[in-house]
Amino acid sequence: MVRVKRGNVARKRRKKILALASGYRGAHSVLFRVANQQVMKALRYSYVGRKQKKRIFRRIWISRINSASRLNGISYSQLIHKLKKSNININRKILSQIAVLDASTFKYLINP
Repeated sequence: MVRVKRGNVARKRRKKILALASGYRGAHSVLFRVANQQVMKALRYSYVGRKQKKRIFRRIWISRINSASRLNGISYSQLIHKLKKSNININRKILSQIAVLDASTFKYLINP
């Protein structure tokens, strides 16, 4: 039977995990077993975080639109209803940017 030497493969696998774990504190970046656990946990968090980011940004946009619309004497839900009824198709991201950066245009959108 031929002798199989897998030193290179094992070393590459470990170095890949330790490279991902660089920057972690203490043993989490030095010891393979601990680093492997932390990298797997971090990858799970990053996957979940990519989904949460979309929700968080939408909440931020809505709160910005709400505060700007209340300054102009209308609630958020009434504003969205008016925009839909007036057939103005503008997404919340752009609407919030208009509310923050250009108050006169936002006021014009509120009173079509």
